[in-house]
Amino acid sequence: MKIQVHENRTYFFFSFFVVCFFLLIQNSQQQRPQNTTCPFKYLYSFGDGITDIGNTVRVLPFGPFLPAARSPYGQTFPGQPTGRWSDGRNAIDYIGSDLGLPNIVPYLSLRGSTSNDGVIFSAARSTTLDRLFFKLRGVAIPPYAIPLSGQLRWFKAYLSSLCSTPQDCANIVGDSVIILGDIEANDIGYALEQGKSIQQVTTYVPFIIRALIEAATELIRMGAKRVVLTGSVPVGCYPYILTALQTNNATAYDDLGCVKSVNDLILSKNQLLQEAVTNLAAQFPNVGVYYAGIYDSVQSIIRQSSISGNNMTLKSCCGIGGQYNYDRRRFCGSRGVPVCANPNEYIYWDGLHFTQDLYAQYTNIVVPPFLPVLGCTSN
Repeated sequence: MKIQVHENRTYFFFSFFVVCFFLLIQNSQQQRPQNTTCPFKYLYSFGDGITDIGNTVRVLPFGPFLPAARSPYGQTFPGQPTGRWSDGRNAIDYIGSDLGLPNIVPYLSLRGSTSNDGVIFSAARSTTLDRLFFKLRGVAIPPYAIPLSGQLRWFKAYLSSLCSTPQDCANIVGDSVIILGDIEANDIGYALEQGKSIQQVTTYVPFIIRALIEAATELIRMGAKRVVLTGSVPVGCYPYILTALQTNNATAYDDLGCVKSVNDLILSKNQLLQEAVTNLAAQFPNVGVYYAGIYDSVQSIIRQSSISGNNMTLKSCCGIGGQYNYDRRRFCGSRGVPVCANPNEYIYWDGLHFTQDLYAQYTNIVVPPFLPVLGCTSN
């Protein structure tokens, strides 16, 4: 895992090189931070299904009919669907709890309420880039997806309900930590699943990086004092990508059985994003700008699962068909599609999203080192 921090004209670079991935797994099983106190009151998040806690299922008219609105989603926690694309909690639930800000709510559920520890603007299956970008390239985006620009519009509408002057709004935004990122995995995944080549999708990366940095810049100009931009996980290991790009060519896969070319693209994109964060920090030396790398943490958990002999490592818990237990035409939640007996034995829930257990593990690797960087203390 890598954390890159830029704050108050002093540049710190914390690089945690994993000599042995067993150390990461051990850290993921340690007790989570308790009684955390941070120098800010709110958490705001922009992204996709990794951090969507109930927005997409409220996007009319499609939301109430989406898989995440029905069983078996939410079966592990709280026992019924909540709009999370998982069997239970997702990454932002654990992040909020670790920051001492557990009462986070999806934007579309507010209905005038202001009693919360933060608002989540993330929407599952959404993209960094706007619909027109993909339309011009022949890539279809779900009608319920809310691109990053749309999530930012939600944020501005939310602020307008709380404050009446730019300074008042800036004070609210400044009293928060903003998490932005990993949404770009969809920009890449949609195109690959629909037959675009790695070479074609690679040309998207500069546009993706620019959109993320422009969004972060806009948030900073609105008053943000702490912005975390996250890298992407190993997209080439997702069952939906493995199914879409399945081949008999053994050289197309890495030692874990993931699509090597896709993960190489993700690593390259992550590196470019990290460099862009450095440049952004130089423009705003009095703002805390943070890059969070989550690729290594998730990859290490996949590796440990594979080494332990778990033959479900790259399969969907909820799904049907093929080598990876995934069929996009018979998605999790559809009639006749089975769900595994124990989601904790799986990394992937529905082929596109993780299980609660995986979210718990990787956030427990990534979040604790960030707490002192953000000025937080915990037991």
